Amino acid sequence: MIVDEIFELVSYNVHEEAHIRVNRDACQKCTHRACTFACPVSCYQWNEERGRIEFAYEACLECGTCLIICDAGALDWNYPKGGFGVRYRLT
Repeated sequence: MIVDEIFELVSYNVHEEAHIRVNRDACQKCTHRACTFACPVSCYQWNEERGRIEFAYEACLECGTCLIICDAGALDWNYPKGGFGVRYRLT
């Protein structure tokens, strides 16, 4: 199964409060911005104009890739509150 096929099998119940918090000060020290390449749904985007990471949690697949790849310690990652977040339909 490829990532595009996964998108067809998910739905979201988005909570108003983000389940991931980004410490932008820690991001400023990062030179490789791996999160912008590793996130399968591109939740992290480098904003050249503002000179900082922009984060949109609403499409997060809750895979944890960003937490693993971030070596700057810039993420406070939690699962969404009960009943919220991504819903996978596997068939």
